[in-house]
Amino acid sequence: MSSSFSISGNSGPKVRSDCEITLELRDSGGIIIELKSKVDALYGESIRTQCIEILNYFGISDALLKIIDSGALPFVISARLESAIKKLKITDLEYLPEFREENKYLTSRGIFRFSRLYLPGNNPGMMINAGLHSADGIILDLEDSVAPDRKDEARILVRNALRQINFNGAERMVRINQGESGLTDLEYVIPHNVNLILIPKCESESAVKNIERKILDIRNRYGLTNPVHLMPVIETPLGVELSFEIARSTPAVVAIAIGLEDFTASLGVPRTLEGRESLYARTRIINAAKAAGIQPIDSVFSDVGDMEALHQNVLSSKALGFEGMGCIHPRQIRVIKNGFYPGPEEIEKSKKIVLAFEDARKKGLGVVAIGSKMIDPPVVAGAQKIIDLAIRLGLLSADWINETSAEVR
Repeated sequence: MSSSFSISGNSGPKVRSDCEITLELRDSGGIIIELKSKVDALYGESIRTQCIEILNYFGISDALLKIIDSGALPFVISARLESAIKKLKITDLEYLPEFREENKYLTSRGIFRFSRLYLPGNNPGMMINAGLHSADGIILDLEDSVAPDRKDEARILVRNALRQINFNGAERMVRINQGESGLTDLEYVIPHNVNLILIPKCESESAVKNIERKILDIRNRYGLTNPVHLMPVIETPLGVELSFEIARSTPAVVAIAIGLEDFTASLGVPRTLEGRESLYARTRIINAAKAAGIQPIDSVFSDVGDMEALHQNVLSSKALGFEGMGCIHPRQIRVIKNGFYPGPEEIEKSKKIVLAFEDARKKGLGVVAIGSKMIDPPVVAGAQKIIDLAIRLGLLSADWINETSAEVR
């Protein structure tokens, strides 16, 4: 490839909502656009106008631009053309699409993170309807799902997606790369209201603090005040052993996750459905998270066709103490969320414990009992947590105590 020729994007029979752009810079002749699109009659003129505007923005007046369009939205075309330009021309300019008002929200430390959906950072076809799936979090992935030679393309696409995709209130997450590449990723996503950054293959407190310092630097440069949460992902034996230090490394850490595909590979054993090979790592991470006061999040379940096995995996995960899981397919979201919700029996049992405690407290008793079972304060605290969760999820009325008393009367 010569220095005046570049390609960006994707084309082919299975590609949707994307485009392939070939850009050749010339010394004269003006801008020539060759567009191949099934929607040329409807949107061809709009696509050509957009591309000319972008080329002019970057100071390009003579070029041959070939576009193979597979239904790309304007923010995708913009990202692909900007990427092609930056392969040929060094520039700090960014061509930013409008930021949707509905995406200018913040998220708190304690929001539900039952489900988080991974989406490849260089595949716009999987991004555009992500907000319709009702995941608690949407992860635009710049790491494993993006080929090394496509990282720069993906960064620009993810940046534009953060501005243009309707996330429908889901936590806006990005998984960055490791090391220096990850620090570069932050330059593209932090200015665009990302809510949470996933730190892959995290093995130390210093790795988290390096990310935090970079984020602070970017926020200061742009005058940003929105908080950016962190979720380290533990994927190696060293990370497991240092999980507590990682979990409490900075107040910006709100959750810690385990990545079992890479972890079991590092052990040199296959990942099994029963998970015996990772039980120590999972329980250690759960304990580290609970001790640090953050959320422990389980790994993805890789068999997207077996919903019953997924359901059993969720119940097992919840029983261990995890508070959420990753998803790699939208059909997994509902199964995961339902599995982590408190069930009717769990809520009823918790109500009985809390009511028994309140009754004993009013009578000045130091001992709480339900039938022949003695209930100590940690059990009461756990029951209250389930009650609070059920209320927040709309599964239980906030006035349930008075309503229960009225039913008894």
